[in-house]
Amino acid sequence: MMNSLLIANRGEIARRIIRTAQRLGIRTIAVHSDVDAGMPFVREADEAVCIGTAAATDSYLRQDRLLEAAWATGAEAIHPGYGFLSENATFAEAVIAAGLIWVGAPPASIRAMGLKDAAKERMIAAGVPVTPGYLGADQSPERLQAEADTIAYPVLIKAVAGGGGKGMRKVDAAADFATMLESCQREAAASFGNTQVLIEKYILSPRHIEVQVFGDMHGQAVHLFERDCSLQRRHQKVIEEAPAPGMDAATRAAICDAAVRAAKAVDYVGAGTIEFIADGSDGLSADRIWFMEMNTRLQVEHPVTEAITGQDLVEWQLRVASGEPLPKRQDELSIDGWAMEARLYAENPSNGFLPSTGPLDRLHFPTGLRIDSGVEEGGEVTPYYDPMIAKLIVHGTSRHHATAKLAAAARGTQVWPVRTNAAFLARAAAHPDFVAGRVDTGFIERHADALIPAAEPSAAVLAAAAAAILPAMAGDPWTDLRGFRANADPSPQVEVEVSGKPYLVRDAAAGDAMIANDVLFLDGEAWSFGPRRADHAGGGGEGDGAILSPMPGRVLAVLVAAGQTVAKGERMLVLEAMKMEQALLAPFDGVVAELKVSEGAQVPEGTLLARIARGES
Repeated sequence: MMNSLLIANRGEIARRIIRTAQRLGIRTIAVHSDVDAGMPFVREADEAVCIGTAAATDSYLRQDRLLEAAWATGAEAIHPGYGFLSENATFAEAVIAAGLIWVGAPPASIRAMGLKDAAKERMIAAGVPVTPGYLGADQSPERLQAEADTIAYPVLIKAVAGGGGKGMRKVDAAADFATMLESCQREAAASFGNTQVLIEKYILSPRHIEVQVFGDMHGQAVHLFERDCSLQRRHQKVIEEAPAPGMDAATRAAICDAAVRAAKAVDYVGAGTIEFIADGSDGLSADRIWFMEMNTRLQVEHPVTEAITGQDLVEWQLRVASGEPLPKRQDELSIDGWAMEARLYAENPSNGFLPSTGPLDRLHFPTGLRIDSGVEEGGEVTPYYDPMIAKLIVHGTSRHHATAKLAAAARGTQVWPVRTNAAFLARAAAHPDFVAGRVDTGFIERHADALIPAAEPSAAVLAAAAAAILPAMAGDPWTDLRGFRANADPSPQVEVEVSGKPYLVRDAAAGDAMIANDVLFLDGEAWSFGPRRADHAGGGGEGDGAILSPMPGRVLAVLVAAGQTVAKGERMLVLEAMKMEQALLAPFDGVVAELKVSEGAQVPEGTLLARIARGES
């Protein structure tokens, strides 16, 4: 076993690796950017080295600085985590060439599975079923169109070097193919520097099922069963579970055996995931499950596999990288219960899932579940890296038990003032179709109206806010309106402000709400509240020409000047947060009466940026 380990990553996965390594007696070295100096993973490591500034291209993606940090600290091994350089064959080769242990897939395996077309050809040779499609070298638009016509629509155009949902287009009809191909290739060129594509049959009721595999340096390979990652939004996973609902023993054996064959076909060593797409329109069946791609690294959702197998997959990685055989044989692995993981993101579902950054004045989770998080209360979500705050991981005796625990965990999560998707997760986990296992990759899109919380507070939130302020208002003749008329309703009417807007509430009831420092938490949502201010002039909005920041972020551009005439829909400002740009438009024809910010300013959500005065009609 190695004695020291440098973790070439940050946040949640760095903490996860540190936890296991220190349990095994391995000295841990963290690397960090300057803005991450105060993060928990830096403090928890035995040693830490600053490797650059905030931008990942100047820190976590700098191979030279990572190697220099390893040499300076005497590290014997490097663990890349996931993301960043975890699937970079060149970095893996550089680590090995430097005489260090690479805790990851062999560079040859990374390259073999890095391009989707070459990977599928290898899988065909290994007897692994692949989705019907075209993988040919002839990339002329005419040939690609002809192949798509032969496969029959709908089809999926996929960049061979793609990932994360980029370079992917669904085509429903032949007439749309040329336009969608051009769009896909433009995105692929910009994202991956490679315009080559493949064509696949589009599965109408797709489920995303993946198998955790492990190989060692002694030629052994095993699987640790499957995970279902079908609950996705824009090709990004939201909730994962293990095992997959509706998976019978015969189908499990077929898909897991295929995954092991896939791993052996590329002489795989370490942790990897074989991803399959399944046609879930008529239940799961081995003849309707096809290879999609391989992730040559540890996955974000690995905790659900750990929960059902009782194995520490990071420990497996460290032992295998040290030359030890796999810790368990295939016949020693079994499934115990059901596990689910939900990704808690810093985003606002009721505002188009715009990112949310800022301080974490409140960060509280219920008990009885596993929380993997890169941040802590009193810390901050910055705009520089992935917006995931935490992973909520539950383990139950059955799927029904696990769904109930996950919904309760999301409802009981409290985060402020950063906005999160906790309420969205709670609604998804409690949705009747999800509870029944009727899930495919279109689930969120189909049920968006039921899953996305409203921007306005619910009646329950208003009632709880009113109940919370009633004791302080007792005896105040200006706010206590009971008995104002002889025939008035005897129940109190309370004037409250919730998120800066005034409401008149008739029925006050605390319900299940939790109150902390003038913030109300209910069912995963968070609301500021208090008595209505006497000077309240109403919430700003497009009706009065107020241009408010829809998210915390940086003012990337100011496109107007005070006194300038603008037309309805004209771009006025551009905000940026977590690499996402949001243009703010004039709500009507008018004149810029106020301009409150300049380029480069950091603004919290709800900040008044500008105000438009209506032009004379």
